[in-house]
Amino acid sequence: MERKQGFFSALREDVVRALSPARSRTRSPARSASPMSGLLRRNKKQQSSFSNYNNNNPEPLIARSGSLRPVGETLTPLMEGPDPDGNTGENGDSKREGWGHWVKGQLSRAPSVSATAYKRSDLRLLLGVMGAPLAPVHVSSIDPLPHLSIKDTPIETSSAQYILQQYTAASGGQKLQNSIRNAYAMGKMKMLASEFETATKVMRNRNASRAAETGGFVLWQMNPDMWYVELAVGGSKVHAGCNGKLVWRHTPWLGAHAAKGPVRPLRRALQGLDPRTTASMFADSRCIGEKKINGEDCFILKLCADPHTLKSRSEGPAEIIRHVLFGYFSQRTGLLVHMEDSHLTRIQSNGGDAVYWETTINSFLDDYRPVEGIMIAHSGRSVVTLFRFGEMAMSHTKTRMEEAWTIEEVAFNVPGLSMDCFIPPADIRCGSISEASELPHGERGKSIAAAAHRAKVAALEKSHNANLDNMVWKVEL
Repeated sequence: MERKQGFFSALREDVVRALSPARSRTRSPARSASPMSGLLRRNKKQQSSFSNYNNNNPEPLIARSGSLRPVGETLTPLMEGPDPDGNTGENGDSKREGWGHWVKGQLSRAPSVSATAYKRSDLRLLLGVMGAPLAPVHVSSIDPLPHLSIKDTPIETSSAQYILQQYTAASGGQKLQNSIRNAYAMGKMKMLASEFETATKVMRNRNASRAAETGGFVLWQMNPDMWYVELAVGGSKVHAGCNGKLVWRHTPWLGAHAAKGPVRPLRRALQGLDPRTTASMFADSRCIGEKKINGEDCFILKLCADPHTLKSRSEGPAEIIRHVLFGYFSQRTGLLVHMEDSHLTRIQSNGGDAVYWETTINSFLDDYRPVEGIMIAHSGRSVVTLFRFGEMAMSHTKTRMEEAWTIEEVAFNVPGLSMDCFIPPADIRCGSISEASELPHGERGKSIAAAAHRAKVAALEKSHNANLDNMVWKVEL
């Protein structure tokens, strides 16, 4: 127990120091590296040089986040923690290479040989759709839950409010959840493109265990409505964030770009990591019935994005028609055990037939355990289905992808975390990328090209009326 607490304390403090603005901006005023880079890319050679320097120069001072601290205060390299392979040494102790080193390697390693089992487009589709999707609607974690009322309230609405109150109580209680200012989670995952279906044939991945790509992720959250996630799988890395006013994402194939529509929570945080935001997300939902999920009787809550939100998320020829979220809450425990997220996009290219893309994400949440009094789902899996259809039945396709994840570390109220850790990249491009940009590239090329042309025209028109020198309008295909 002492070793576990020591590892956890060391990891939390070292990660916070790595996130300091001084460290993340030492090379350039533009934010070219992620906030985690200071911790996750530090190698053994650097660590040994720091140790030798400290021995020869006791108590030197360095500037960090506007203060002077002795180098001696910096933590030694993380050498304790669980062994991902389960190997033990001669004395029965775990290997010195712990979980922190494994995540560091996942987020900085070059593409592995196993990545050749994937088509590049498959891995890109996996990360684009499953890496950092957003929730359907804007929600603030600081908004109070609606007061339970039966009078003049439809039974579907009042039932949903009652179910959410039970969920809040089962997750740790509203008072304890309101005391959380920020949160941190670290986990590992495995992604797989398992099946591709056309009108004439079905192609399945026969060597699923060999073709699966493993990786890791880190997630930071802070009130109000700020979050940052960094995820690496198969040698490719995706990171995304929100400073409370702007949601952005960076991928190797699109660079840094702002998300269309209102600020929305990260869907990955709703998968059992953030009960307060989850309850706020379903505040305007309706209870539509009951269903068994893996032998568990559950209530079903349904949430639909309103037309105004859908319109703000659409762009050019890509129109989001609907976005629906279903939450399945256990009648026995009151906890969220399953989520179904589905949205439909219509793409109408100039002079061409309309093509529809339906994206459905089914997530199952397991292994709830308390962390500082908050119930957290420590494992789960998601099944994603991309269904493309149009007027011609022969052009219909269906792609199935899977993801499994486990949570290794969770912490709340991490000291030293500030708003500076959620600053967007300096080279972000605004108003250029919609959610349809992550769909497979058949018809999307013409559609996004048309959207790019319209965006450039709009930029030229606005430049005559306002000073847009600091805004870059650009689309990469």
